[in-house]
Amino acid sequence: MPQVAIGGVIIEHEKILLVKRNKEPHKDEWAIPGGSVNPGETLQQAVEREIREETGLVVRAKNPMHVFDFIERDKQGRLRFHYVIVDFRADVVAGTLRSSDDAADARWFTPKEIKKLRITETTKGFLKQIQFLR
Repeated sequence: MPQVAIGGVIIEHEKILLVKRNKEPHKDEWAIPGGSVNPGETLQQAVEREIREETGLVVRAKNPMHVFDFIERDKQGRLRFHYVIVDFRADVVAGTLRSSDDAADARWFTPKEIKKLRITETTKGFLKQIQFLR
């Protein structure tokens, strides 16, 4: 059964906040910060909690920007992961950037800097779609 997950898209001063994933899927790759939705939690609450847990920043989640399926299978074709992910625009309201929880690192990047990173394909595609990357 698919799991619902969220991401928080935070862009400030022509830089975007990314986290280096600390566990699968995509361990050691950079991505939009986010994670699973807890039972009884709204999508916006999940964005705000996950961003705080992964980056130390307090954010206000706004409107959804992007909805997609992430499906990964092993070499035998068995399902490893299936997430329905909703990415929200979010604004920082407080806090100091620091990585923690599921994030091995958290940093702000320019489009030029992102091109040198090991970034997830879904993140790369999304950043091109919103014209952050060209």
